[in-house]
Amino acid sequence: MIGISDIEAAARRIAGHVVRTPTVPSPGLTALLGVPVTAKLELLQRTGSFKARGATAKLLSLSEAERAAGVVAVSGGNHGIALAVMAAALDVKATVVMPRTAPARSIELVEQAGASLRLTDGMDSAFALVLRLRDEGLTLVHPFDDPVVIAAQGTVGLELAEDVPDGEEPTDVLVSVGGGGLIAGVAAALRARFPDVRVWGVETEGAEAMAAALRAGGPVQVPVSSLVTTLSAPSVSRLTHDHVSALVEEVLVVPDREAVRGCLDLADRAKLWAEPAAGCLVPAARQVVERVGGGARLGLVVCGGNTTPAEMYGWADSFGLL
Repeated sequence: MIGISDIEAAARRIAGHVVRTPTVPSPGLTALLGVPVTAKLELLQRTGSFKARGATAKLLSLSEAERAAGVVAVSGGNHGIALAVMAAALDVKATVVMPRTAPARSIELVEQAGASLRLTDGMDSAFALVLRLRDEGLTLVHPFDDPVVIAAQGTVGLELAEDVPDGEEPTDVLVSVGGGGLIAGVAAALRARFPDVRVWGVETEGAEAMAAALRAGGPVQVPVSSLVTTLSAPSVSRLTHDHVSALVEEVLVVPDREAVRGCLDLADRAKLWAEPAAGCLVPAARQVVERVGGGARLGLVVCGGNTTPAEMYGWADSFGLL
């Protein structure tokens, strides 16, 4: 299990390479949800999401031989962007494998950063290709099945705990779940600093790898159909499952339509341009308030903002939300 000392060490390692993003009260979301809401704004991170933290920590941990071999990653969007950009900054050659369904903007950013891009027909085939490239000699930078990466993602929770004002500590923190690296690290940090806090995971329908793993008692393969490609891992890992099983209250699952509506709410009420992987937190927050009552104080980890106006308007229009 990742401990608070691992997360504190990761914070020291990546300091100066990533942004200490703001932790701020949100009057707009407080009015919308009826309870105090604090937002951790990882959409303001380098590369537009929290993924820069884990990618940076892993790159900095490599041996000279691993750096020379180059690195490879599989991604539905944000991890690939983060690895491509941070590898270029640290002078490491990177290969990124993505499904063709990844957001066009994500594909463009990976190419702009100078990484070698490999596209596949889906996430299953993307994971298969990245393992083959690893076996051919590239160093795998896994998006979530790596203690170094998880500890670095946990710095999001460490900063939230350090920056929230005394007396305003959240009772409930909501974190989006793809493969589970972010929530594993954040839960480890928050539960170490605030032992009574409840941490809730959020997935979208058709990207339910962690919810399925919790039901099965361990990682299982799931079919992926959600439009939220940045949450669409075909399975979680034993490492992330075990952290979530031990530290997280529950993983809530919301429809894609509600995730997109949540993006519109974040734009309208919180003045935040977020991707659906973060938008899903809003409908889930309503569920949490209904369950725990009006005495809740919510923390939302707004994990990323890598989406274009055309994508957002297209989703909203298709769901009749405009």
